[in-house]
Amino acid sequence: MQDDSITPFAPEVWSLGGWPLGATYDQQKDITSFAVYAPAATRVILEIYAEALDADASHRFDTVKAQNGTWRAQLVGVGPGAYYAYRCWGSNWEIDPDWRPGSVAGFISDRDDEGNHFNPNKVLLDPYAREVSHVPLSPAIKASGADVGVFATGGGDYRGRVRRAVDSGRYAPKGVVIHDQTPTGEYPKREPQDVMIYEAHVKNLTMHPSACRLGDLLSGEKSFDEVKNVPEELRGTYAGAAYLAPYLKALGFTSIELLPVHETNSDQHGDTNGTTNFWGYQTIGFFAPNRDYSFDKSPCGPTREFKQMVSAFHEQGIEVYLDVVYNHTSEGGNWDNDVDSAAFCSFGGFATSLYYDLTADGWIVDDATGSSNQTNFSHRLMCDLVMDSLSYWHKVMGVDGFRFDLATVLGRFPAASDKEDWGGRRRFYKAHPLLREVADFADQQDIEVIAEAWDLWGYEVGNFPSGWGEWNGRFRDTMRHYLKGDGNTRAFMDLLNGDWLHFNDNAGPQKSINFLTAHDGFTMFDLVSFNEKDNHQPFPFGPSDGGTDANVSWDSGGNQELRRARWRNNWLIPMMARGVPMVVSGDEYGRTQNGNNNPWSLNTIGMWNNWAMLASNAPTQLPVDPDNPDAYAYFDVVGTCDADPGVNPLFRFAQYVTRLRALDPTLRQKAWGDGKLDSDNVSYLYYRPDLEGPPGPTDRQVTVLINGTGIGGTDYLVMVNMYTKPAAFRLPDVTGLQLPTPTLSWHRIIDTAPWAEQYDNSWAPADGEVIVDKYSVEPWSIAVLAAASDESPLFKDRRLC
Repeated sequence: MQDDSITPFAPEVWSLGGWPLGATYDQQKDITSFAVYAPAATRVILEIYAEALDADASHRFDTVKAQNGTWRAQLVGVGPGAYYAYRCWGSNWEIDPDWRPGSVAGFISDRDDEGNHFNPNKVLLDPYAREVSHVPLSPAIKASGADVGVFATGGGDYRGRVRRAVDSGRYAPKGVVIHDQTPTGEYPKREPQDVMIYEAHVKNLTMHPSACRLGDLLSGEKSFDEVKNVPEELRGTYAGAAYLAPYLKALGFTSIELLPVHETNSDQHGDTNGTTNFWGYQTIGFFAPNRDYSFDKSPCGPTREFKQMVSAFHEQGIEVYLDVVYNHTSEGGNWDNDVDSAAFCSFGGFATSLYYDLTADGWIVDDATGSSNQTNFSHRLMCDLVMDSLSYWHKVMGVDGFRFDLATVLGRFPAASDKEDWGGRRRFYKAHPLLREVADFADQQDIEVIAEAWDLWGYEVGNFPSGWGEWNGRFRDTMRHYLKGDGNTRAFMDLLNGDWLHFNDNAGPQKSINFLTAHDGFTMFDLVSFNEKDNHQPFPFGPSDGGTDANVSWDSGGNQELRRARWRNNWLIPMMARGVPMVVSGDEYGRTQNGNNNPWSLNTIGMWNNWAMLASNAPTQLPVDPDNPDAYAYFDVVGTCDADPGVNPLFRFAQYVTRLRALDPTLRQKAWGDGKLDSDNVSYLYYRPDLEGPPGPTDRQVTVLINGTGIGGTDYLVMVNMYTKPAAFRLPDVTGLQLPTPTLSWHRIIDTAPWAEQYDNSWAPADGEVIVDKYSVEPWSIAVLAAASDESPLFKDRRLC
């Protein structure tokens, strides 16, 4: 089988080697060093493949075990583009000279005493592989005559053979040796309080045919002249996403947060709609970029293209954050209700009991994640993997921040409790060493780390250690309730002011990530257009399962004008609140999913961003598929706006508000105010519309005075009317609240009411009407006045026009 083209290098020192886990190529020596951690294994073979699929290994080498449980090898003649994988033996499967791939020689049991599933017939992907050749759900495996059953262990049947005896070598995902030095550009180094996050899916960003006209569609908008059309061949790729960098800069965002780009197990490739996992939350490789998102799919191509994308964003001053999923893997759980059966093609095949949380009987636990398994942070193995992965994506791939899916799992310590003590195993440890280590790493590297601070076992928003940002689900729920008229006034005021109660012992309100919508849930326009989810509708808006029923949504009685006004309220409030605002890609122009609130499995034209919407006054009347205009239709949730046919006033309003926040330090504070006027901080003060005292606990009409002149910013009067009738709001003057000063006047800059849609619901202060004494706010509307004079920094800023 083997020839002399690939040979071991200095095997006598392998057990003493100190090279890192994974495959590391030395270009000068033409040597690749391999290392994998499997402390309970009794034998680990390294295999080299000429092809990733439909080929047996061309070379096979025994690795050598070091004292710390790491198995190592070094090979001459293996370079970038080479495919490699491993086979493992353990105490449950003895080393037998008669063993051949596909035999059961040496088999004792499917698991050892610790619950490890060692099986040398199951070829294993390196957990530290920098690229992955293909994934278990790849259509290419089916084309080769197999399916995911080929990876299963245990005594069940696979096409007439016992599963444990079926060899997976010809089909298993392989690691790819890479060597790439593509630069990622200079880190933008944003101050945390200045951040505005734009959450997006790489493929959804540019897969729609309209992306090929992006520059043309924006040609009528000021400040978007650098935006170009996405080339047809780059749709849905990292290279295509790079074309959004000047768009985000012009729109006013500082950071793009990408849904998972780690290699994921999915049957969705290119523009084809599979059946599962389009969003990417089933990771198979924590160091490898998703090959399907790359135009260049050659070995090293995804790594190079991802780094080029990062460089393009950095060039425009845009940070790149990644959504990372360390709480579980794509390997799933036990099959057929059989504790001996599982389908490991990587992690679990090396060290099941260390990578995964297991019961006393060896069952794989998934109660906290609902994803068939959950990872084990009682052992340094997973903790080190997380830290090594973060370091690689930041230092090598150029990433500026990370959002941790179901981050509470990382704060659990199952080994601290008896395996039958489920109360103890569910406990969240704020002082978990890994959480502190991640925060310290973020501080040292000047990057952001953000927790989704909940899972199926608990809700820990505000309870992560200092240094962590957190998706603030309280902000989402509170604002959804208040902005649909529920009158939870005390909570509204607390959350608008940065949720001091839950974040005061962190580094400041900027650690609260304020959002009304995220990838999972309704879009911002669907939030005001549907009372219930509609996930089981036909292609291309369904069907998909799951999705919460607790949407806190209201269809606005079917009134399209009211929907647009309420959408503007939803966009405005996170931008005026203390903390860091986050929106979802497409929300800025009224994107709809036709009421589907969980399209996790849908790689369809209905879910891709239709950029034509941002240049239309009737965005949801446009065809879903421009090449087949009669095939599918959006529900016309937006209606026809009061604007010229080629203008989307929702998009114009979104631009204005994001730019306002970017320009005025009043709206970007890293500390809470002292509640005093004109001091050296920003205070949020709350009144009834008549200014005669604070609002009552259920008041749906509130005046918010944001006092920023003391720090060189602007004073704002935010008048909120979430009632069914107009409300008259009295304005503060020099004899009342001492604001504005005699040289300032109240200028109307925002009114979300339908009457103002013809003006894009916004005015530069120099163009805004001067308001005296009182202002009437329409039902379900918010008006904002700015205290300004012709000397004010924002007064003539043409970026607000």
